[in-house]
Amino acid sequence: MTDDRPAWARRIAAERQARDWSQRDAVRALRAHAPTELPAEDSMIRQWKRWESGQAPNDFYQPIIAAVFGTVTHALFPAPSRRDGDKEILAASGMETLEIVSRLNRSDVDSATLDALRITTDRLCSEYPFMPSAQLLVEGRQWLRRVVDLHTKSLTLAQHREVLALSGWLALLVGCVEYDTGDRHAAESTRRAALSLATESDHPEVAGWAHEMRAWFALTTGDYRGVIAAAQAGAEAAANHSVAVQLAGQEAKAWARLGDRRQVEVALDKGRRLLEGMPYPENLDNHFVVDPGKFDFYAMDCYRLVGEDRLARTLAEEVLRAGTDFDGTERSPMRNAEARVTLGVTAAREGDLEQALIHGERALQGERQSVPSLIMTSRELAAVMRQRYGTEPAAQDYLNHLQDLGREKPGFLPS
Repeated sequence: MTDDRPAWARRIAAERQARDWSQRDAVRALRAHAPTELPAEDSMIRQWKRWESGQAPNDFYQPIIAAVFGTVTHALFPAPSRRDGDKEILAASGMETLEIVSRLNRSDVDSATLDALRITTDRLCSEYPFMPSAQLLVEGRQWLRRVVDLHTKSLTLAQHREVLALSGWLALLVGCVEYDTGDRHAAESTRRAALSLATESDHPEVAGWAHEMRAWFALTTGDYRGVIAAAQAGAEAAANHSVAVQLAGQEAKAWARLGDRRQVEVALDKGRRLLEGMPYPENLDNHFVVDPGKFDFYAMDCYRLVGEDRLARTLAEEVLRAGTDFDGTERSPMRNAEARVTLGVTAAREGDLEQALIHGERALQGERQSVPSLIMTSRELAAVMRQRYGTEPAAQDYLNHLQDLGREKPGFLPS
């Protein structure tokens, strides 16, 4: 039989079961997180049953249920999609690329041109998950050069700051793609340039993302104390922006790899509270927007590392569900790859080598990859493989495949 309940109803049931809770246990947890007194327990249990059967909770209960399961409201109860496509971008800017470039060649720059550049920058940042790395790198660098060239034009003070900020966003994007493709030195230089642009334009959000990139670089190279330092510096620079949520997620990942479960929970709860208090993003596709579903992705990584396999598996399945369209098209291929590694790790720990290999190999097959992040997480699956299945030929094939991937990107070779 098919389960036609809404995805959120299936998830709250799965989250409860992953914790070995009865529905009465769940109601008691709900009461502990509620800001005011709730109805009697038996009444709340009947209400919980209705929720698990698919009857939507109201706006009062939704954030409390999310808090019970350590997530945020719009990760569990998604808001309507705001994906509007390139046609609306073109309608908003009124310009195509050729016209924008021709206007950039003028001696002065008007507000319409800057609006078009802002929308173009947003479009490029939104194509990060999908566009092939080589193509995105070329386009990102081209637009970065065009925007930087605007400094030779006649600009007002406000326009000058806007151009610096746009240059910063494009530099961040280019640096991320450089790192994805294994060019660590170029990525670090570009990151530093973005931080300098943020300082010059007094733009805390760009500065925060430059620190987040430093945290990411440190995480994938095993410098976990460096992750924590970068995360704290970024949070200080951009405390009121959504990047602070991602910085908390990176900090939690570092604490998980250092084996400090308490600090993992502290960092995750800090990020969850920040995200819960922020408005719903207008563009979920933009790489530099922290959407609610991303928080489940951070928590998945942490729970896998601290050995909470049932919670990690539940979140990995949710990441895959949220990151895949109804027709099977992957909206978030890089997140999905790491979710598959998580499913591989939990399967391997449970003694299911076949499923572990299926998930592990599938994770390595995507066309759009963040190689350092993928190798980092796959290395954790490899460690379980070596420990439990070191003599199995199929496990050896997977380990060899991972070694080959590492050799293709010097500096990211798994140990």
